[in-house]
Amino acid sequence: MILAVLLLMNTYPLLVSQSMVFRSKETAMMNSVMICVNALAGIDTLTEETVASAMSVVQETGLSRILVTDDAGLVLYDSRESARAVGRMAAYSELVLALKGKDAFSSVYSNAAFQSRAAAPVTYRSQTIGAVYAYEYDSEQAVLLENLRSTLFRISVLIACTVAILSVLLSAMMTRKIRILLSAIRSVKDGENLRRVNLKGSDEITHIADAFNAMADRLQVNEEVRRRFVSDASHELKTPLAAIRLLSDSILQTETIDPATTRDFVAEIGQEAERLSRVSEDLLRLTRLDAAALPPAETVDVLPLVELVTGMVSYLAHEKEIDLTYEGQEGCFVSGTRDELTQVLYNLIENAVKYTPEGGNVQVLLKKEPQNVRLLVEDSGPGIPEQDLKRVFERFYRVDKARSRAQGGTGLGLSIVKDTVSRRGGSVWCENRREGGARFTVLWPRLETAETGGAA
Repeated sequence: MILAVLLLMNTYPLLVSQSMVFRSKETAMMNSVMICVNALAGIDTLTEETVASAMSVVQETGLSRILVTDDAGLVLYDSRESARAVGRMAAYSELVLALKGKDAFSSVYSNAAFQSRAAAPVTYRSQTIGAVYAYEYDSEQAVLLENLRSTLFRISVLIACTVAILSVLLSAMMTRKIRILLSAIRSVKDGENLRRVNLKGSDEITHIADAFNAMADRLQVNEEVRRRFVSDASHELKTPLAAIRLLSDSILQTETIDPATTRDFVAEIGQEAERLSRVSEDLLRLTRLDAAALPPAETVDVLPLVELVTGMVSYLAHEKEIDLTYEGQEGCFVSGTRDELTQVLYNLIENAVKYTPEGGNVQVLLKKEPQNVRLLVEDSGPGIPEQDLKRVFERFYRVDKARSRAQGGTGLGLSIVKDTVSRRGGSVWCENRREGGARFTVLWPRLETAETGGAA
């Protein structure tokens, strides 16, 4: 594009200048020729004497040469001192046109000079009796045109050099940024540590680098979560497996073990196997959630499921002398399946009962709002430390690890709750109550009944 602009700059002004010179030449030379024609007006017959007499009164025109011919093209007058053309025939194209009764002009620029020719007929009583031919060789205006050409060329060279230098500098800057960015991308592709790209500026490559850094941060977080998840999952699976192996080895290696002890060991093996089964099931459920392998959604009434799950957990609450109550409104329809909603309710209510001390209370409240269905699960337990409130939904995260394992928790229940609710467009969070204890809140988008359909 720059070369095209420079080429245009070096041609268009020169062409326009030449055209302007040509027009000025035509006007000036035709005026000079018409002066000569007017000087010859009134002569009925052109001869060398009459033409010389008429041309003697013509003032200096500044033309290089003037010829006057008769109607046959015979030169009768030549302004050059040598007058070598007098008595000879002239056959210039402009002169031929003039003898036919037409004005003629031509001009060319060559050899650093403007060479212009003009001719006009000499008439007497509407008859062409001769012609005036003029020639001009102008090198002064050619010098001006050459100076203009030289000036434009120097400016073009200066612009070209400036553009070339700037292009090299910009290309070096851009390629340097691209090389740094490509190096970081290759490091990610080759599985190396995630690198950050430190580029300054506001160009598009810098924006791409910022997006790459954001992606690298996200990948690093995901990688740390994945590693922690694998580590925690391995630990959770390893613990019951180690207990099963220890108990089974104790049975096999003790020859005098009594039947009662054997039954106790076998019962503990069964408990560890059940715990291992729960961890495996929770891991499979999270895997399905991560893969977005959700079954088709249905319109489900939450209240019957609250009654069902409260009844399922009531035996545990009875053992700890915990007052478990629920209160709900009818018509709380949400999108999901009965199984996943039952799992959400069971995890929240059982979790509240487990962490509530003996003699406490757990209250479940289901409310219908204009746009949402709100579930509240409140307990009178010790609450959750402030630093742990934002992490209770992380996988394998436990506020009290020793107590959680002792109670058979896998550390995945609340993660399953959050992922399940989020996949259906809802939200869940926890907070501490002012009067003591914790409160878990679930918010689902409310639907109308299956018969009417549509969102509320």
